[in-house]
Amino acid sequence: VEVLHGVNLKIGSGDFLSLQGASGAGKSTLLHLLGGLDEPSAGQVFADGHELFEMGAARLAKWRNREVGFVFQAYHLLPEFDALENVTLPARMAHASVGTAEQRGRELLARVGLAKRMHHLPTELSGGEQQRVALARALINQPRILFADEPTGNLDSKTGGAVLDLLCELQQEAELTMIIATHDDTVAARAHVTFRLADGLIAEQ
Repeated sequence: VEVLHGVNLKIGSGDFLSLQGASGAGKSTLLHLLGGLDEPSAGQVFADGHELFEMGAARLAKWRNREVGFVFQAYHLLPEFDALENVTLPARMAHASVGTAEQRGRELLARVGLAKRMHHLPTELSGGEQQRVALARALINQPRILFADEPTGNLDSKTGGAVLDLLCELQQEAELTMIIATHDDTVAARAHVTFRLADGLIAEQ
């Protein structure tokens, strides 16, 4: 099944884009392609002048872990790890020392308002708190690019608004390139540019 075709998209450093479209339009698929999680059946994906899927698996994995952060609608936290352990896991995978990883993790959890919840398991956290943990985890390796797939989709409007505010603040502070997939007009309106996906095609709104 062809989900996307004829997609031609150029994203500059520090850009904040939103992708809108109906369920099944290909928003998540496009994020996964741009972030090197899925390889396209046709076409190419470039980052810093390098074609992602010509790098080789090991180099691509290293690029993804160091340069890219992902925030998912379903959080994807490991249930047996507490908040701090979940946040520091990507840093440990990038061979950061335990001390360095934990210091950075504590700083990020404090920044997202969870300084007193660091040693709570995901089941002991609310949905909004779990999404904040996921955001801190996405930023642990100081990525230049952040992909957020329906980051407020599982949250009520008040909690979602707070998470969105935090995302926008962090994007500005770190001058992140950020791409958000969302069905929510309020979320999309915060981006610098909005693109709409329909019938496998993309167009700027």
